[in-house]
Amino acid sequence: MADPAVASGGSLNAGGRGSGSKAASSPAENYHLARRRTLQVVVSALLTECGFESAEKAAVETLTEMMQSYITEIGRCAKAYCEHTARSIPTLSDTVVTLIEMGFNVDTLPVYAKRSQRMVITAPPVTNPPVTPKALSAGQKRTHPPHIPGHFPEFPDPHTYIKTPTFREPVSDYQVVREKAATQRRDVERALTRFMAKTGETQSLFKDDITAFPLIAARPSAIPYLSALLPSELELQTLEETDSSEQDDQTDSENTAGNIITDDPGADKENSMLPPSGVVPSTKASEDNVIDNPYLRPVKKPKVRRKK
Repeated sequence: MADPAVASGGSLNAGGRGSGSKAASSPAENYHLARRRTLQVVVSALLTECGFESAEKAAVETLTEMMQSYITEIGRCAKAYCEHTARSIPTLSDTVVTLIEMGFNVDTLPVYAKRSQRMVITAPPVTNPPVTPKALSAGQKRTHPPHIPGHFPEFPDPHTYIKTPTFREPVSDYQVVREKAATQRRDVERALTRFMAKTGETQSLFKDDITAFPLIAARPSAIPYLSALLPSELELQTLEETDSSEQDDQTDSENTAGNIITDDPGADKENSMLPPSGVVPSTKASEDNVIDNPYLRPVKKPKVRRKK
């Protein structure tokens, strides 16, 4: 009988397909490669039992491919018979029917299993199948209730039907809010200062390095007191609102007076109509009295509207 080490050495040489080629990159490829090597070891053991001392690489690869195809066909047919009888897990009867369908004599199988020169191959290390990483994980995965059969598909990941908040609660601590506001204000001031320093004239504290510690150059004004005399935009807006409110009040009073004259039943036809010298001259006089210069206008107090 041939030495098992020779056959196993032949199988290892034949198994150089995985070691000689580039290494598999994904876990799935590593898993399939491990099963392929196990089949090669089995083929080498069978060759040793038959009396072969060595084997070529091409021959071992051909026999391994034939065994893999045969086992795959047995599994496929057994699954088809199983599903044909409305079951999900194949049984021994499905496998026996499959072997008979493929032309195998089932009666010789027990005798072949109890042969005296059978070689025992150590079990290969258990390798876990590749697990697809989950992108999101929320909650606990549900199992099937008692009224749902176990062969039904599992429930999807919880994140697909569970509401998950994607925002954080606002911080209401006074100290944290003040610190955040101060930090934002400081960042805005720094950004504005850098922008003005890059776009305008700057002065440096060091004559050798102009870019170090740039300062915004002060622009002297020809009339320095002009900014103090000119009103601000807020004051102009307040004056415009006051003028508009006074004009609205005056228009309402004029409309009220016109309605009273029109609704008087004892008045003549001439008096019922608005005379050209009745309301229009007062409006023109009020328009003439309006001064365009804001510094020469009389002081006007803003109208305070009381809430009803």
